Amino acid sequence: MKTINLKDYYPFYTQDTFVDVPDELLAIFEESAKAEAAYERKKFRYKAHYSLDRGDGIEHDILFVSLSPDEIYERKLTSQQLHAAIASLPDKQAKRIYAHYFMGMSKSAIAKAEGVNKSQISRSIKKALRSIEIYLKNVF
Repeated sequence: MKTINLKDYYPFYTQDTFVDVPDELLAIFEESAKAEAAYERKKFRYKAHYSLDRGDGIEHDILFVSLSPDEIYERKLTSQQLHAAIASLPDKQAKRIYAHYFMGMSKSAIAKAEGVNKSQISRSIKKALRSIEIYLKNVF
């Protein structure tokens, strides 16, 4: 048994309160304190200490927060619907959408690769996006 001050572990204790606790419980308290300190160091090291105000998701990405089963299912369903919408497009539009949004190619690079005008690529992608929007609205 070890004597601890509850004021050190609980912020709502304003006065010193000493209690005898078993060694196992003390080990849990110490492990928790170490984990909290490691979390704070990690947030600071990766500059995630300001992300709660910014809302840019840095802290979420850095700390690898796991997704709930509902979120995993929703992402999978959304991904399947998006792929189905792209598959419903004409072949050229689907390839252009894939190249621009999934491969990260610029419209100019796509136009150069296909030997057409950039404006044709832009119109094609715009039309494809409208078609995808209509398809997804009909699905829901």
